[in-house]
Amino acid sequence: MIKFLDIQKITALQQSEINAALTRVAESGWYIQGKELATFESEYAGYIGTKHCVGCGTGLDAISLILRASIELGTLCEGDEILVPANTFIATILAITENRLKPVFIDANEENWQIDDLLLEQHITPRSRALLLVHLYGQCAYTEHIRTLCERHNLLLIEDNAQAHGCQFAQQKTGSLGYAAAHSFYPGKNLGALGDGGAITTNNDALANTIRSIANYGQSEKYVCTYQGVNSRLDEIQAAVLSVKLKQLDNFNNARRTIAEYYREHIKNQHILIPAAPAEPCNHVYHLFPVRCKYRSQLQAHLKECGIETGIHYPIPPHRQHCYSAYHHISLPVTEQIHDEELSLPISPVLTIEEARRVVEAVNSFKP
Repeated sequence: MIKFLDIQKITALQQSEINAALTRVAESGWYIQGKELATFESEYAGYIGTKHCVGCGTGLDAISLILRASIELGTLCEGDEILVPANTFIATILAITENRLKPVFIDANEENWQIDDLLLEQHITPRSRALLLVHLYGQCAYTEHIRTLCERHNLLLIEDNAQAHGCQFAQQKTGSLGYAAAHSFYPGKNLGALGDGGAITTNNDALANTIRSIANYGQSEKYVCTYQGVNSRLDEIQAAVLSVKLKQLDNFNNARRTIAEYYREHIKNQHILIPAAPAEPCNHVYHLFPVRCKYRSQLQAHLKECGIETGIHYPIPPHRQHCYSAYHHISLPVTEQIHDEELSLPISPVLTIEEARRVVEAVNSFKP
């Protein structure tokens, strides 16, 4: 069986270093907000290219904390509109509505299935305050047109970088392109912890300080609460593990690119649609390798019979979820088609070319 994602095998590549890090933390007796966190925050800020990195509990928390802190600072107000791609995981939208902000869904484009930047301007109103841009599947969704629109309409650019650790736009890492960015370190991510974890990167001093306070019960100093805060902290174990894994992130991303290039070159089935390739290799880190097929269920069953695991990202778009029934009337045809047809093929830094060849052969042999 070719696994969709073999996390054990990925972890094993750095097992000795990870074991040493775990032992170091266990023996230190300090497990929350210590040296390991400070070290990782400094390393990751340096890697992304921002002044600040603030560790937190999850990627969802990271987005929510950016929005919450912006409201506390008066940069955003409850009821403000946040432009957001419709083709995304629901966490992106949950963070918006949790903070009593209004998501404005923008359909995907047909080429790479990222946000359609040509549709943005028609959705901008006097209440539009930010664009929450998702680098979905690991591909950079930022464009020069987006930069121009944000400047022209004074929109905050907030990045959901949960799937795109190490991705670039020109010479900049995603996560450093705008006002702030949210990162997830869920175990299956390109930079994954051994449990939940997240972070915010930003160059904004006031935002970073406010996020750090809100995430720690709202305290400005111990037992002195400036805000009605939450508890969302990246613990010492996860921070230590992430410091180890960060060392190999670029190498692992390059391994993913090799598999993706093989897929692009060799998948020839007329029933399979592959998103457009990025302009430059650095624009994609291939957290996922999605394809589309009108006969998705049949294709998935066929691949399973061939010993290949797959995933679906995602079967129901956020605006069609039961919890967002207020948006069921909206028609977003490209996004809805993607969610009806998308199937993710195996891709990881431990997938071999021989395994990729077997995947390709199975995909190419599919007949509905």
